[in-house]
Amino acid sequence: MGSGVEEGPEAIPHGGDLGAARRLFPAAPEPWIDLSTGINPVPYPLPPFEASALHRLPSPDDLARLKTAAAEAYGAPDADHVAAAPGTQILIEILPRLIARETRVAVVGPTYAEHAAAWTRGGHAVEVVPDLAGAEGAGVVVAVSPNNPDGRLFAPHELRRAVAPGGLAVLDQAFADLEAIEPAAPGPGLVVLRSFGKTFGLAGLRLGFALAEPALVARLEAALGPWAVSGPAIAAGCRALPDADWRRAAAAARGHDAARLDRMILRSCGRVIGGTVLFRTAVFGDAPGLFRRLGEAGLYVRRFPERPDELRFGLPPDKAAWCRLSRILK
Repeated sequence: MGSGVEEGPEAIPHGGDLGAARRLFPAAPEPWIDLSTGINPVPYPLPPFEASALHRLPSPDDLARLKTAAAEAYGAPDADHVAAAPGTQILIEILPRLIARETRVAVVGPTYAEHAAAWTRGGHAVEVVPDLAGAEGAGVVVAVSPNNPDGRLFAPHELRRAVAPGGLAVLDQAFADLEAIEPAAPGPGLVVLRSFGKTFGLAGLRLGFALAEPALVARLEAALGPWAVSGPAIAAGCRALPDADWRRAAAAARGHDAARLDRMILRSCGRVIGGTVLFRTAVFGDAPGLFRRLGEAGLYVRRFPERPDELRFGLPPDKAAWCRLSRILK
């Protein structure tokens, strides 16, 4: 007899799940080195939080300061063009609810799978297309730039051209902050998503932004409700976002690390096919075997069941981790 409870959709696998890694490789040495995400392994040096950030609710003035810092950091005209949220994932979930159901949505892929899943849950006709030519005329076009996992870039004007008149272009720039590319400013029919946690290595704080026209920002904020962003996240954003010097230094350092990782992959007979300064994606002749050897050594990388010859590597955080990875890749 059935339980009477409907089963939900199969969960989308994500990086960072060390519980899953330990179940796959129970004899692996500790501590695990998690290379399965695209999060900066060298976090921003936050000072201690003031007690008030933890024991009182954030005020509208606190949120306004955060939105102003984000507008200046990301090239938005002003704070009215910024919606702050507890991570970009919740914005990915909310956007489909603000668009008329059964809209044709084209997601340029393969990419971050939550985009297509969220628009499907929202009752839309979703198609994953290989390029913007396949998205032509869609009511909503979604692209990640730089793309995860291949690093492809998409310009805002290219997305706008593909969208049907009156439609919406969604440009997810979660990995753009440390890349040598121009930030995308919001405009009519364009919403840009930016991730704070990946860039600053503070993903656990859960902070992200949507840059959009003020009318859409107001609808997003209404859907999020009051106090959507925590006091500690607001304090961290107000401190880190204006620190352009740290971002420039981090971009240079992580770019050096990405080049080092490329050399290690090449020496192990892998072929780098793309990525960003925070992760590299490569093809291997025996990717499943390499995934197993890495796992048995306590190194967790990202694999793709639908593309079994590919592995994605995040950046090691320190010398010991680099040495441990090097030993396996040799």
